[in-house]
Amino acid sequence: MKENTLKKRLLEGQPCYGVISPTVDPIICEYVGLVGLHFYVIDAEHGFPNPADVQHMVRALEGVGCTPLARVGDLNEKLLLQYLDCGVMGILMPGCSTAQEVQRLVAAVKYPPLGQRGLGPVRAADYMLKLPQVEYVRLANEQTLVLPQIEDPIAIENLSEMLAVEGVDGFIVGPRDLALSMGFYDGPAHPEVQNAIEQVFDKILAAGKIAGTVAATAEQAQKLAQRGALFILNSVQGLIAAGARAFMAR
Repeated sequence: MKENTLKKRLLEGQPCYGVISPTVDPIICEYVGLVGLHFYVIDAEHGFPNPADVQHMVRALEGVGCTPLARVGDLNEKLLLQYLDCGVMGILMPGCSTAQEVQRLVAAVKYPPLGQRGLGPVRAADYMLKLPQVEYVRLANEQTLVLPQIEDPIAIENLSEMLAVEGVDGFIVGPRDLALSMGFYDGPAHPEVQNAIEQVFDKILAAGKIAGTVAATAEQAQKLAQRGALFILNSVQGLIAAGARAFMAR
């Protein structure tokens, strides 16, 4: 069982920066860790990694000190179990709109007594070759991150109840999907969307939970960190595009 250095930083109140990517190439994972980013979200909502891909990516990320997370497209407990067993140290879950859905997510990620995750002698547990089972279960529940995403007005309406669910670490705002669900099809820059995000941040921070969202630029990331966001991510393709445009412009 590895220490979740990302969770440690987050609980210490340190802003953390990372990427989300639909690619399945472990070399990209190594690049991300070697340049100093704190986490890598394997995107299994808009990408197509299978558990074998995830295991190779997790190995690569561990080798460069970058925390592996995954975003899975739906609350499929069996698939979540496989990703966690590969060594993923946290789950982002899109489309969570009720406390009941957040409870199901916690139950899938955590072992008893916090949840219902099944236990096997797999990679995440060091194949049960190092720690007594009771110690591994305790550590796994302590180290894993549960991060539902806020992407629609129903989730905002139910946010107080969702924040009260035991075992949830924080919430990640998906600005593009939130804007779409609010009827703004050209993006989240509209004042109504920005006001909704501000309200969400206020509630998350007041509850003492981790708040996170997307930053397209370093300037946006800086402002978000000043606002209290600790989990700030870009996309691999976004960073490549920004770097390439800056290079070509010169």
